[in-house]
Amino acid sequence: MLKKERLIAILEQVNQRGIVTVNDLITILNVSDMTIRRDLDELAKDGKIIRIHGGAQSINAPTLTELSHIEKKKIHSVQKEAIAKQAASLIQENSTIYLGPGTTIELIAQYVHRTEGLRIVTNSLPVFKTWKNKDIELILIGGNYRKKSGAFIGSLTVDMLKQLKFNQAFVGINALRDQHLMTANPEEGLAQTIALENSRKRIILADKFKIEQDDFYEFYNLTDIDMFVTNEIEDIEILEKYQKYTHVIEAKN
Repeated sequence: MLKKERLIAILEQVNQRGIVTVNDLITILNVSDMTIRRDLDELAKDGKIIRIHGGAQSINAPTLTELSHIEKKKIHSVQKEAIAKQAASLIQENSTIYLGPGTTIELIAQYVHRTEGLRIVTNSLPVFKTWKNKDIELILIGGNYRKKSGAFIGSLTVDMLKQLKFNQAFVGINALRDQHLMTANPEEGLAQTIALENSRKRIILADKFKIEQDDFYEFYNLTDIDMFVTNEIEDIEILEKYQKYTHVIEAKN
């Protein structure tokens, strides 16, 4: 079987089943473990599947099963980098900025070069680590540690966030359908809601593969968001639909 035929066959299996394992594909296609893993990595890099531990998930499958932090970092990296770079250009000097949890938000710090008077507040340990060597005021909000996302959540987190005000809040989401912003964990969503409510400018980040998808917990409404930073949306009807709710910024790769 030629490589092109193999990639098509793998994609068909993933889309038909929703989730497929490496071992399943080895049996179906009668090729080596290394070949399957290499093909899956290539399909994931092209944004055609979601690479998960031991296999792959269709980008059209329901996202109610949350991926691990490591798995999230591996998928759609090109699209996330573009969004992070665009988001960095929106960060204003002499401002207090809230950055929520999320693998896209973790990439922002590398694109921010002017940090005069900048104060960064986050309840994400991975986000905190990306800023710790920059010459800024950096505040980590504590609470109950959630390993799945690297975020601090719970009553301690909420109580602290309620007392703070922000010039800008950047929040990542797991899914977006119509005006509904969704995430996997209610407590994490609550912390993000409070941060958005306490911010003058509210900005959400999501790669294009999260559009027209669902997740477990709806935590905010797109009509109350000032900017939605995503990738270029090829479907003009989808783009026009979301432009009715908020200002859409398309980041170019």
